Amino acid sequence: PQAGVAQATTCGAMRFADGVLFAGDRRATAGHLISHRGMEKVVQADRFSAVAIAGAAGPALQMIKIFQLQLEHYEKMVGRDRTLEGKANSLSTMVRENLGAAMQGLAVVPIFGGYEPAESQVRLWDFDITGCRYEERDYVATGSGMLHAGTVIKVGWRSEMARDDAVRLACRAMWAAADADSATGGPDELRGIYPIVATVTAEGWSRADDDELREGVRGIAREVAAR
Repeated sequence: PQAGVAQATTCGAMRFADGVLFAGDRRATAGHLISHRGMEKVVQADRFSAVAIAGAAGPALQMIKIFQLQLEHYEKMVGRDRTLEGKANSLSTMVRENLGAAMQGLAVVPIFGGYEPAESQVRLWDFDITGCRYEERDYVATGSGMLHAGTVIKVGWRSEMARDDAVRLACRAMWAAADADSATGGPDELRGIYPIVATVTAEGWSRADDDELREGVRGIAREVAAR
């Protein structure tokens, strides 16, 4: 990464019984400095899809804003939402167009997924810096803490997980990443900062509130202390 450029760090996503869940820590770093403590790395793309971002924070946030506008414009012009496949293709093109900047240390590596109402289907993709997209059946993690978060998700994931179980697993994954990776921010009770956790189901986008996440984080802390 370029020195002084804020970097978004760890995000993950997983399917559960009713849809797909996204999670991300809140820290952005610039070298060894914490540049932001409350970054929004998981965002709603439209009613039935979401994006989680890792990489250079500025280009990533700009890319997602343009992506959101594209989806909104398409819906207004055509009168219906794009398919998830079409949305993933559009995001893939945007990531590919950023390749020149990525080669200079300003890479953007998102995760995208959502619910396809016409087919009652959930789909999930991750991307590399060339814009190539990879559809994931079950779960994926990206960013500097991806190894630790991904391992926790891999061990704990079940195909028919209920929503609350998926939220708890996501909190555990972000906790593990923050515990091992200095660029990933852990829960901060003093400032009231917790991971972002959101789901996309047949009912659309929904973000878990901080009260739920606070209780989940405190439960993990009690388990860790007991060990």
